[in-house]
Amino acid sequence: MVTVLFFFWGFVTVLNDILVPHLKSVFDLNYTRVMLIQFAFFSAYFLFSIPSAKVIDAIGYKKTMVVGLVTMGLGAFLFIPAASALSYPLFLGALMVLAGGITALQVAANAYVAVLGPPETASSRLNLTQAFNSLGTAIGPYLGGMFILGTVVENKDVIARMSNEALHAFRVQQAATVKFPYLVIGFALLVFAGLIGLFKLPAIPEVERHADGRHEGSMWKYRHLLLGCVGIFLYVGAEVSIGSFLINYFKEPEIGNLPELVGARYVAYYWLGAMVGRFIGSAVLQRIKTQTALGVAAFCAMALVLLSMLTTGHVAMWSIIIVGFFNSIMFPSIFTLGIAKLGPRTGDGSGLLIMAIVGGAIIPVMQGAIADRIGVHHAFLLPVICYLYIAYYAFQGAEPVGVE
Repeated sequence: MVTVLFFFWGFVTVLNDILVPHLKSVFDLNYTRVMLIQFAFFSAYFLFSIPSAKVIDAIGYKKTMVVGLVTMGLGAFLFIPAASALSYPLFLGALMVLAGGITALQVAANAYVAVLGPPETASSRLNLTQAFNSLGTAIGPYLGGMFILGTVVENKDVIARMSNEALHAFRVQQAATVKFPYLVIGFALLVFAGLIGLFKLPAIPEVERHADGRHEGSMWKYRHLLLGCVGIFLYVGAEVSIGSFLINYFKEPEIGNLPELVGARYVAYYWLGAMVGRFIGSAVLQRIKTQTALGVAAFCAMALVLLSMLTTGHVAMWSIIIVGFFNSIMFPSIFTLGIAKLGPRTGDGSGLLIMAIVGGAIIPVMQGAIADRIGVHHAFLLPVICYLYIAYYAFQGAEPVGVE
């Protein structure tokens, strides 16, 4: 049941990669402004992660998951008035509400899966559930492209000849393509919230911290947790930046010269690679230390991004797509290393790590600003730096120091 949650938030999150080129066209935005989509979405993690951890302390893991699903459903429904009003700020607001619900799910479900068994296999267990998150991210671009981009008009000459009134009506029509998908998503989320509420999930009292004053103390003393927060910040930033730029990257004449709808299908391969990698990683992490696997994956991802930057055509396309495979184990591995040996503070540690997902808000905007100045092709230098730090965390920063 909890694994299905991972599928839902993966599917909803990856639709941002479809919204980026779609709303860029609808509202005629540059790269910096369109990356406010990712900024609005992922800044919700920064705002709502610690409150979500407090909600877990108050009502437990299961009820927090229900609250998260209902909030997600509300955010999905808000896309309908945003499209009708043709308001970019309303779209950003809807995304923040949607992401607020996902934040509650992430804080509760990631920690719950990690502690739902022996700590030695926590990374393996979380990789398995995250594989279904990646199933959602693999399916999302294909379905999103079909329903949202499938009726998009890309003929700029036709658009340029329209009067102001006709152009406004055309943009309203183009924006309306998001209504049906998000309406269906909203209803599905509410139905599943009801199912989770009725389902009996086992309680884990040894990792639940209720407000009784027995576990006071600063979270800042856990070095591996703090360095893990930086790792999550940079990992999510790199992954989201790459995914957000792929459709526009593949449109570049020297890369793929692909129309948006075709490019969206190739984005699915990026996320499909993450799914395959997580299923494989779940087995590999039963036998190999988490730190070793994470470090190797980070170096491979860094090499592939550099290869894409230094080449053109199919080599540049497929090298950046394959990065998804090596991204696969990074989040589950950094997360489980970060919350290791926190005991009753596990929920609070999870809140800090999920808060670091705000990297998905900041790094893409930074990369958008770089792309506006030097082009999309060479703006991928930023993810390279992110992967370099992750390799450092794997080999140097992940070991718990001074933790009993």
